[in-house]
Amino acid sequence: MIYHSAKDWQAADHKRVLLFGMSGLGKTHLANLLREQDHWFHYSIDYRIGTRYMGEFIADNFKREAMKVPLLRELLMTDSVYIASNITFNNLAPLSTYLGKPGDPARGGVPFEEYLRRQAQHREAEISALLDTPRFAQRALDLYGYRNFVCDSGGSICEVVDPDNSADPVITTLAATMLLVWIKGSDAHRAELIRRFDRAPKPIYYQPDFLRLVWAEYLGRENLTEDRVDPDAFLRFAYARLLDHRQPRYAAMARRGITVTADEVGQVRDAAAFTALVSRALERRGEDA
Repeated sequence: MIYHSAKDWQAADHKRVLLFGMSGLGKTHLANLLREQDHWFHYSIDYRIGTRYMGEFIADNFKREAMKVPLLRELLMTDSVYIASNITFNNLAPLSTYLGKPGDPARGGVPFEEYLRRQAQHREAEISALLDTPRFAQRALDLYGYRNFVCDSGGSICEVVDPDNSADPVITTLAATMLLVWIKGSDAHRAELIRRFDRAPKPIYYQPDFLRLVWAEYLGRENLTEDRVDPDAFLRFAYARLLDHRQPRYAAMARRGITVTADEVGQVRDAAAFTALVSRALERRGEDA
């Protein structure tokens, strides 16, 4: 780790952290707080994916739908209108919409093979965005004078790395330049995440082997063909399994960094409190070593 103790962290001229964990546990909240209150550079992996690496896929999907409307088709063919994504740190809907949900097209689903293709695009984009992180940390300092840097990673970071491989190129690159901070949820948080997801299922990236396994399980349980699957029903079925699948992967990643709880993160109100939280986590790690 780049900070071996609370003392190292507190004395560092440049504080650099990567936040990881399930979506909904406070990563973006913390990153926004640090940016707004203490002049930290906020690098969002999902924003980078949706702009730099998948922006063209997203825009083309919008155009494909627009071409079905005669008026818009005519305007597009004559370069009379411009269609683009308006993705932001706090509104990633264009990326989610493109990723989609597998199942019945009549219910907003994407054929499973097309869904796998988009998943593969996302995997490649996420790895590239993660590997860009050290360059952005240096760029933030050189261009804009940001001494402190926070990387707000996507919940699927644990799916695009091999957390048990000490030589994994993505984790190795990240750990060499910033402190990996796992925001760990409790059983109560897990239940709340499931409740929220059941109310509004959202597209998610899955590790390919896990996705195929849970898809086959769902088809068999419901005795359905792929084109008859309710996309939201499948996502609800898969979500709790996804949480359980990711937990040990996050834990393995955390061996290269520190762990804080979602309850602790919920108590952070300013940058000073975040600095103190990281210090305590580093002290705990030292005691456990």
